[in-house]
Amino acid sequence: MSTRALGPFQVSPIGLGCMNICHAYGNPPPPEQAERLLLTALDAGVTHFDTAALYGFGLSEKMVGKALSAHRNRFTLASKCGMQGVDVKGDGSLVRVIDGRPATLRQTCEDALRRLQTDVIDLYYLHRWDKKVPIEDSVGGLRDLVRAGKIRSIGLSEVSANTLRKAHAVHPIAAVQTEYSLWTRNPEIAVLDACRELGTTFVAFSPVARGFLAGKPIDITQLDAKDIRRSMPRFNAENFPRNQQLLPPYLALAQELGCSPSQLAIAWLLHKAPHIVAIPGTTSIDHLHDDLGAMDVKLNAQHMQQLEAMIGQHNVVGNRYNDQANSEVDTEVFA
Repeated sequence: MSTRALGPFQVSPIGLGCMNICHAYGNPPPPEQAERLLLTALDAGVTHFDTAALYGFGLSEKMVGKALSAHRNRFTLASKCGMQGVDVKGDGSLVRVIDGRPATLRQTCEDALRRLQTDVIDLYYLHRWDKKVPIEDSVGGLRDLVRAGKIRSIGLSEVSANTLRKAHAVHPIAAVQTEYSLWTRNPEIAVLDACRELGTTFVAFSPVARGFLAGKPIDITQLDAKDIRRSMPRFNAENFPRNQQLLPPYLALAQELGCSPSQLAIAWLLHKAPHIVAIPGTTSIDHLHDDLGAMDVKLNAQHMQQLEAMIGQHNVVGNRYNDQANSEVDTEVFA
């Protein structure tokens, strides 16, 4: 399998996002199924696993640690801090809190190392920039973790090019992780170019547009109560039917090229630039193998132009996040 740079590491161009194994899109799979998925990904050549303290409020890290710690030398491990579950009321119930203070990041890292059953995390992201804390302070705290041997490199998530440059002045930033797909093109405003200039890898999450580009019909009236798409404007009753009208030519091109719709979405990303890696998430072993098949899909310049004309900022209806979530990210937006 070919590899691409992820900061100082060489990884499979397609990694595995490990949010889905414990939350976000309805009821998660049984732990045994999640463990089989992780081990199958490893055996299939995936060498980049991405988790976070937020996912399942630590459960994803525990599951990754349980399944993969015995194979620690075979993959690059990424996790995240700065946004996690906190018992605010003292009653045992956890709520999501963004906290970028260095002391909090240190404690979150210690907790993550224990859950992941490892001595060091290869790539540790600031999951959200806490806008109450200067980015230089948060990255300085992560730099201290590098010096202490707790983490090997630093990443940022959902930040602007300007914030990336400020952070990079404190310590080299190995990776920036942000949503990127045919229907979410915000990174093209500035961050992709900034990453290329700084030697920073761009890690694309939700490369299949939260399932929209997977080819399987989505009935928004049947989404699970815990499905995060319920709060996303693109999936609401007004916008989603209009967005669905974009799919027929896309699905037809996938059929013409002899690939699945998911493979076409991921292949488009990988053809955009060599400093991009993708981390689709799934709970299905069949979908995992299908996603990995994207590396065999060859697209020419005409195909890329066709795809970008079919689906993009010019015709997708609705914001990718609701107002609350948008206020928490630092990513550039189209005028």
